[in-house]
Amino acid sequence: MTAVATVAVSPLLTRLAAERATGALFRERGTLFLEDGRVVHAESPATPGLDVLLTTGGGLTPERWTEAVNEAGARRQVARFLVDSGGLAGGELEICHLAAIFDAAFFALSPGSGPSRFRRGATHWIGSVRSVPAAAVERETCRRRELLDAVWPYPLLDTSPVVPRPAAPGQTVTARQRILLDRADGVRTPADLAWVLGRPAFHTLLDVRRLAAAGLVETPHATAPAVAAEAPLPDWMTQAQSPDVALLRRLRDALEASL
Repeated sequence: MTAVATVAVSPLLTRLAAERATGALFRERGTLFLEDGRVVHAESPATPGLDVLLTTGGGLTPERWTEAVNEAGARRQVARFLVDSGGLAGGELEICHLAAIFDAAFFALSPGSGPSRFRRGATHWIGSVRSVPAAAVERETCRRRELLDAVWPYPLLDTSPVVPRPAAPGQTVTARQRILLDRADGVRTPADLAWVLGRPAFHTLLDVRRLAAAGLVETPHATAPAVAAEAPLPDWMTQAQSPDVALLRRLRDALEASL
């Protein structure tokens, strides 16, 4: 298996990591929170947050989450409150928190995500769970980009409504795929489905691309550019034509049709 090359997807993040900076790195599609140069949390409007992963996809009730935010949010110790109050096992919190970090970072560090700005000293109210080296976050972001294209290189799938197609005779559909397909109504995008299912957005993108590669959802294609109006024929071709001129015109039409 080919190793993913280390690429600085955000030069500012790389510099902040080297400086062991603490604060919030804001980008157009998300925010990364750093402590001593390590990523301690991340969030993006393109992904379900830790609350959705825990309450929809996990075993935490929405009431316990609200209680934790109300009781410990101002102290920035929501994570510690969830574990100490018995509302959540520490291992489950760590797994979901890591999933939220890598998920949001994938979108926050996406190409063309706009300018970056850093607010020193800013912290997140979730509090301390587990930190990840910035370089590991960048490597994973690159690996995920490559994985999507290796599965099915059609990025329009990531933002288009998911339109199911019937399975071929004898084609196997896994239980996980069936759950996604049952909620794909031709209107919901992969991001919408991630929120409905309480799954990380990247994993939903990957599932949709795999389904498209298997022919189980439609693959959208870019709209073809408008065809320019045909240029008027020269006067010598619009006049009474000799057999040679007529032949030339037919050849021209055939060449244009093959382009």
